Order: sequence, then C-alpha cells, then structure tokens
Amino acid sequence: MAAPHFLVHGKTDTVGVVVVEGVKAGQTLTGWLMEGNKTLKVKVLNNIPIGHKLALNDIKKGDTIMKYEHDIGVAVANIKKGGHAHVQNVKTKRW
Repeated sequence: MAAPHFLVHGKTDTVGVVVVEGVKAGQTLTGWLMEGNKTLKVKVLNNIPIGHKLALNDIKKGDTIMKYEHDIGVAVANIKKGGHAHVQNVKTKRW
C-alpha cells in the first residue's frame, strides 16, 4: 500500500486521523486500519486539515466518538461518512 492519507487504530474507531496536507472535498482517501492491517477508502465531504478527524461512517448526534480505541467525546450534530469531525460537531463528555 502507498502511504496512507489517514490512520485508524482499531475496528471500534468511528473516526480516522488525516496524516497528509491538502485534503480537499471530493477526494477519495486511502486509510490504514492497523488492527488487522486493512486498507480503507473514504470519499471526503469537506476540506480536512492534517491532524483532524474524518468520520468513517455516518455518526448520529449523541453517538460516542472513538479515536485510537478511546472515547474522545460525543457528536453534538450528525456527521456524515467522510465528514470533518472537529470542534464544530464533537465535544468532550467532561463538561
């Protein structure tokens, strides 16, 4: 596999992390699911900066967001597969 555009640690993760610059809406990205050494493909709906999260499937408002096999918060809005998951639609459960 060529260098991946995004990384996913485990099968329970709901988001992947973009690891390349310049991701633009409409691109189809290749990701690496480390658990099981699998390749994923996702068409992105938004421009997504490096280090930001990409929804791997449709996420509903109220769903837990899993990244690197850890609960990192809750969706405060629906996020479509390929959407940018960030502060506009994900909040911590701590407060």
